[in-house]
Amino acid sequence: MSSVPDGKKLVRSPSGLRMMPENGAFNSPFSLDEPQWVPDKDCPRCMQCDTKFDFIRRKHHCRRCGRCFCDKCCSKKAALPRMSFVDPVRQCADCSLLSQKESDFYDKQLKVLLAGSTFLVTLGGSNKSETMTCRLANNHRYMFLDGESHFEVELSRISSMQIQTDGTSPGGCGSRASGMLVHYKPMGSQDTQQLHLEAADDKKAAALWLAAMHKGAKLLYEAKDQ
Repeated sequence: MSSVPDGKKLVRSPSGLRMMPENGAFNSPFSLDEPQWVPDKDCPRCMQCDTKFDFIRRKHHCRRCGRCFCDKCCSKKAALPRMSFVDPVRQCADCSLLSQKESDFYDKQLKVLLAGSTFLVTLGGSNKSETMTCRLANNHRYMFLDGESHFEVELSRISSMQIQTDGTSPGGCGSRASGMLVHYKPMGSQDTQQLHLEAADDKKAAALWLAAMHKGAKLLYEAKDQ
């Protein structure tokens, strides 16, 4: 399935324009579904400051949570890449803060994951390790591992991900990521497989990649719990 090209299409929703995969099954595992708006009849007052809506005080819906607010409590427009919006969209204060923090992942960490890094990879209970380049697929749905052999892990089938550290990083600034232990179910199997990645020669680049994956894992688990 990973070899199938993912076409995109522009979709207009009540919240704005979204650039979505033509096949909904190919959504990024980091993505969130667009929320259902609270019906107008169920929100006579702002759900933040309790201001009563009237002809002058109009109600607005946050594009991230779907709740109903006055203009003052829902005036900010922020990028919302997790819902594939093309332009910044109106969000309440709490949701805007969340979206701004996530934008850092999309602007910085995601680029690191797509570029990849080199690790010593051990599959299952094997005693043999292989030097492989590990990177995130362009559609974000797979982790590709390339060396003398090749295999891939579908992110949606990862059950746990543990980042390992090597103690203190240079300069005494705390621990630096040095490896990652992943448990996942291969395609077509219900048996859990273990995958271990250990930083190879360029430990600094590997640490940056692992730190980015750690942030990505938080979004991944949050999307699963939606």
